[in-house]
Amino acid sequence: MSLFTKTHGRLALRSGMAGFALAACTVAGLQLHAQAIAAHNSNAPVNYAANRIELQDRQDRVVLSGNVVIDQANLRMTAARTIVDYSDSGSLSIQRISATGGVTVTRGDESARGSVAVYDFNRRIITLTGDVRLRRGSDTLNGGRLTIDLQTGLSSIDGAGGAADGGRVTGSFSVPQN
Repeated sequence: MSLFTKTHGRLALRSGMAGFALAACTVAGLQLHAQAIAAHNSNAPVNYAANRIELQDRQDRVVLSGNVVIDQANLRMTAARTIVDYSDSGSLSIQRISATGGVTVTRGDESARGSVAVYDFNRRIITLTGDVRLRRGSDTLNGGRLTIDLQTGLSSIDGAGGAADGGRVTGSFSVPQN
């Protein structure tokens, strides 16, 4: 199976984001290995810190601003500002985290960056948009939108809105020296 599948102008990363969906596949005869962000435990507790936290009880949301750090298991999201939407039907349940301002999602040595991110807890999907950059070591993928499905392990990146690259997905992979 190929690491990438092209469908309707989208480049799908097979085998989950695996840190970037790079789970034991062959690109030009070279093996690439990675851990999976898609293997993340989305049921783990969520911890957060920020310079300012505002509880908007009537709207069932919390606004965090200034050097926001959100951790869940070994997944970390940083941003300038986030809005955490929750439901309160006897116990609090996070529904969605929306982040803006230099958003970075990391797990181990792998990172995904973009302008905006939405973590939909009900669907178990993280979406980053706006000049998206994925990095693992010196390997990179760049595009306009990244979708990480934490349930299926399938992640896709497309060139939506990526004007700098003409709406195309670009990247590079290092070649091991023998």
